Amino acid sequence: MTTTARAQGATVWLTGLPSAGKTTIARHLGERLKAKGHRVEVLDGDEIRRFLSAGLGFSREDRHTNVQRIGLVSEVLARNGVLSVVPVIAPYADSREAVRKRHEASGTPYIEVHVATPVEVCAERDVKGLYARQAAGELSGLTGVDDPYEPPVDAALVLETQARTPRESAAAVYAVLAERGLV
Repeated sequence: MTTTARAQGATVWLTGLPSAGKTTIARHLGERLKAKGHRVEVLDGDEIRRFLSAGLGFSREDRHTNVQRIGLVSEVLARNGVLSVVPVIAPYADSREAVRKRHEASGTPYIEVHVATPVEVCAERDVKGLYARQAAGELSGLTGVDDPYEPPVDAALVLETQARTPRESAAAVYAVLAERGLV
């Protein structure tokens, strides 16, 4: 790393409904950042749940704990010069605000991106079959359907993914990083 900007870490927090496109966008963004020589980690919410947050359920308290764990890992990585890309549902505003405050306390850049895909589009995509299981009565507590999702009110970027490709969405996030001098 030859420039200060490349040594600057940050957290890019992609929040939205299940099947909104968060992970796909995160992977495209991660690939682009790595191609430009940046240190990058994509902290996939599903992987974190399987390993770091194994044993947690989907109550409001467990979801908050999960988000705080992810936020801690991301902040530590970002504080140490890694661009941490975090595609997670993180349905509650107060949980995301606690993560933001953790970053502010350490002087670490935090960029919240709302992947604002309408629930109808998410249900059509249904990448994991969650919406079908919920409709069949096999699943309850699905975020955005029968469990709340509190959209960000002050996101740095709102991506309406039904109107753009994942690569275009990733490019829009990259542009925000560039505007802020982080890439």
